[in-house]
Amino acid sequence: MRFYAAHSVGGGWCIGTLHEGNITKNSSCRSVSVGFPIAMMVTGMVGNSLALILVYISYRKKENQRKRSFLLCIGSLALTDLFGQLLTSPIVISVYRADLKWDRIDSSGYLCPFFGVCMTTFGLYALFMASAMAIERATAITNPHWYSNHMKTSVTKQALTVIWCLVLLFALLPIVGVGKYTRQWPGTWCFISAGDREVPGNMFFAITFAALGIFSLLVTLSFRHVTVLKTVERLTTETVIQLLGIMCVLLICWSPLLVLMLRMISTQTSSHECNSISGKTNLVPGRGNHLNCNFFLTAIRLASLNQILDPWVYLLLREILLRKFCIMANAVSNCSMEQCNDCQNQH
Repeated sequence: MRFYAAHSVGGGWCIGTLHEGNITKNSSCRSVSVGFPIAMMVTGMVGNSLALILVYISYRKKENQRKRSFLLCIGSLALTDLFGQLLTSPIVISVYRADLKWDRIDSSGYLCPFFGVCMTTFGLYALFMASAMAIERATAITNPHWYSNHMKTSVTKQALTVIWCLVLLFALLPIVGVGKYTRQWPGTWCFISAGDREVPGNMFFAITFAALGIFSLLVTLSFRHVTVLKTVERLTTETVIQLLGIMCVLLICWSPLLVLMLRMISTQTSSHECNSISGKTNLVPGRGNHLNCNFFLTAIRLASLNQILDPWVYLLLREILLRKFCIMANAVSNCSMEQCNDCQNQH
C-alpha cells in the first residue's frame, strides 16, 4: 500500500488549485511535486529489494531453519510492499504530470477503483503481517517446544495465503456495491469514502477498515510488549532495540490515519470534499478546511512512511547497523572490542 497524495514545499502544501494567472508558480510547483513520489518510490523499492535479497540468502542457510517461518513473513511483507509501489506509484506520477487532472489518465473511470483496491489490500496486509510476525516471534520465544513441533513452513505459507485472500476479498467489497472508492484531495489518489452515508454499505466498509487496522495495531503492540517483558534478560541489546523500534514506528505511522478515519466517520466528513471546495473557489480551501485536509494528508504520508520503513526496522537495520554497534562505539571511545562487549552485556 502506497500513499503519495501530497507533498511539502517550503513548509507549505503544494496544491494544484492556484490562480490561473500564476503559470510560472504552478509549473514550478508541479515539478517539485512529481519529484516527491518518485523519490519515495525509489527509496521504498531499494529497501524492499534489499530485504528480499537478504531474506533469500538467510532462508537458504541451514542454520536458519528455525527462523524460516519468520523469514517467510518478512519476505512476504517486503514483496507486498514492492508490488504496492509498482502498481500505485506510476499512477500517482502520471496524475502529477497531467497537472493533477485525474480524468486525463482515467477516462474510463476504472482506474480509481483499482487504485482503491490496491490501497486497501496492501495497507491491511501490512498491518496483518505485523500482527502475524509479532505473534510468531512471541510464540517462538515464550513457548519454543510447541513452536518447534507445530510451526512448520507449510503452515506459515498456508497462513500467508489465507491472509492475502481475506484482505483482497474485503478490498473488493466496493466493486460489488458495498462501499465506494473516491478520489481524495488533492486528486492524486483514491481511497475509501469515509463519512459518506449516502453510498450503500459505505459506513460499514469504512468502519470495518478502521476497526481492523486498530485491532491489528493493538495485537501487534501487545505481543511485542509481552516478548520484551518475558524474555528481556535473554535478549541481546540489538534485539530489544529492534523490537522497541518496530513498536514505535508502527504506532506513530498508523494510529493517526486510523483514528482520523473514525473521527471523519463520526462527523460524516470526507477528504474528497476538499476537492469540491477547492474547485468552486479556484483557491486553497479556507483555514478550517485547509488544516483538516492537510492533517489528513499528513496522516496518509505517515502511513506511507511506514511501508518504506518496514524492511529497515524488520531486517536491514538489524543486519547493517545494529550488529555494528560495538564497532562504532569502539571508534568513538577508542575502547577495545572486549571492553565494548562487556559494556553491552551489562546493559
